Amino acid sequence: MQVFYHAGGLAEYADVLCKTKSPLFPPTKVARGKAKNAASSGSNPLAGLLSDDGFTILSSGSSDADAQGNRISVSVALRWSSDMYTESILSFCNNIRTRDGGSHVDGLKACLTRTVNQMSKKLGIAKDSAANLPGEFVREGLTCIVSVSVPEPEFEGQTKGRLGNPEVRPAVDSIVSKELIKLFEFRPELLEMIYAKANAAQAAASAARAARDMVRRKTLLTSTVLPGKLADCASRDASESEIFIVEGDSAAGSAKQGRDRRTQAILPLRGKILNIERVAAEKIYQNSELQGLISALGLGVKGAEFDPSSLRYGRIVIMTDADVDGAHIRVLLLTFFYRYQRELIEQGHVYVAQPPLYKLSTGSGRTRKEVYTYDDSTKDAAILELLGHPDNPNAVEEAISSGKVTVQRFKGLGEMMPEQLWSTTMDPERRSMLQVTVEDAAIADSTLSILMGDSVAPRKTFIAENAEKLGMDDLDF
Repeated sequence: MQVFYHAGGLAEYADVLCKTKSPLFPPTKVARGKAKNAASSGSNPLAGLLSDDGFTILSSGSSDADAQGNRISVSVALRWSSDMYTESILSFCNNIRTRDGGSHVDGLKACLTRTVNQMSKKLGIAKDSAANLPGEFVREGLTCIVSVSVPEPEFEGQTKGRLGNPEVRPAVDSIVSKELIKLFEFRPELLEMIYAKANAAQAAASAARAARDMVRRKTLLTSTVLPGKLADCASRDASESEIFIVEGDSAAGSAKQGRDRRTQAILPLRGKILNIERVAAEKIYQNSELQGLISALGLGVKGAEFDPSSLRYGRIVIMTDADVDGAHIRVLLLTFFYRYQRELIEQGHVYVAQPPLYKLSTGSGRTRKEVYTYDDSTKDAAILELLGHPDNPNAVEEAISSGKVTVQRFKGLGEMMPEQLWSTTMDPERRSMLQVTVEDAAIADSTLSILMGDSVAPRKTFIAENAEKLGMDDLDF
């Protein structure tokens, strides 16, 4: 069991989530406190509303009531980051995580969109005739925690991860809207920065849309044209079909020959794909490798609602070499899936293949035995099992030097014969695969930002803090 405690409450929790990101707002010296005291704080009407790089609304003392008179309290922490192009909203009800959102999140989103647009026009930041900015752009770069206290919560969904109380939405909307209006009237420059970022996000989306349209005109992303390098499977039933994404034509050759052509498709990549954590959306649609991947999988537009029925394969399997380059390609693909269409991972469609690292063989003819091992830690034990001396570790070097046991190390999937690749990595009855899951979206988001983002300093800190967990065998020379 993990225990998380932040002495500073919601505000400190949000600060921790954003510690690797660059705040959109310059540091402010306004003191912390509770929003309920804002109206009576004299010269400082925003006491507690502003923190060093964002603002926090704590309404425990001025909560709203529903039609039955039940008190609903709302606490919200908002942090915008200049170097973040997605949104991350964590929600809680009565300190219980609501992973699928609900009425409190709906109320927050509606309030943010309406208040930013209305106040921008009222304060002259935007023209009265300007079209309202859609909520998705207002929330770009936002890290938010919303926590509500509800007397009789109703949880919905198969996993009970969504708050269903309809009275919570207007309560959140009312409380947050009142405090945001107060904030923006006192500090309009903060609203100006939010509006400018949202406006830039909309412009970038328009540029990305233009890039997509250009690509479609070239028929590279149309649903009827698949990448020529894709070796498709015969089945059109996504529930039984799977696609293996491999690096290079060599590995693709073995995979194509060894696969089950009815249910298994092969898509080779040419080198390392684009790191989409560091590029604008339009760059994705201008990249031929990513175009082919999007088309082959049947994915829609980045940020659009996920349509499972459009997915061409039920399982997407990343199958790369067991070396540093292979690991890098694997991370780039995981970054792409998580940032481009996170639901692929959340709904269990993405897997990582586990190809063997060693082939061990002994004997000849009918007495020949072969064993495959997947890492260095299991190789010696497997050799001893082949020799029938599981309790004599000294026999390993002797067996190898004398030729009793032949050790073949696979440098890449292309070195494996088609039947070997099938029996060890692709055969559903014998293979080992890892399903990619996300236990904590906030941690996953932060880790991706650290490892794949532009900032070098957080990456150095991460490496320094985790270096002691590695041994010499983990390094690739």
